[in-house]
Amino acid sequence: MELSLLTPSDIDPETENQIHTLFKQLNAVIVPLSLKIILDPKNPAIVACCTLENQIVGVAVMAEYSVISGRKGWIEDVVVDEAHRGKGIGRKLMEFLINEGGQKGLYEILLFTAYHRKPAHQLYQNLGFQKKESQIYTLKL
Repeated sequence: MELSLLTPSDIDPETENQIHTLFKQLNAVIVPLSLKIILDPKNPAIVACCTLENQIVGVAVMAEYSVISGRKGWIEDVVVDEAHRGKGIGRKLMEFLINEGGQKGLYEILLFTAYHRKPAHQLYQNLGFQKKESQIYTLKL
């Protein structure tokens, strides 16, 4: 098992296909953005990948942003291939991103997870994330 940050030079059609196929296990409705857009230097986001035998089996993305209350990270699109769940890959991806956030001097890391993803809730709580007493609203444009 190898954990790494995806770089623009890593992007090729096979990598793009593997990550988009994996993302469909998380959300089959959303059409994923190109990795070139995600890893554009103007977009402050990092993509952590877990690879087993040249196959990407897990991915997690953290966007960074600065607001009056501090420099923050927001984790999204965490998915582990169904065939490899329960092996600690999600935990390793999250720990990897948390470590990256610490190195970048982030004040806080936030994340969103759907109410029905019970194993993910347990993982995030075990990693020290606490449920924030707030409301999240969305406006699709």
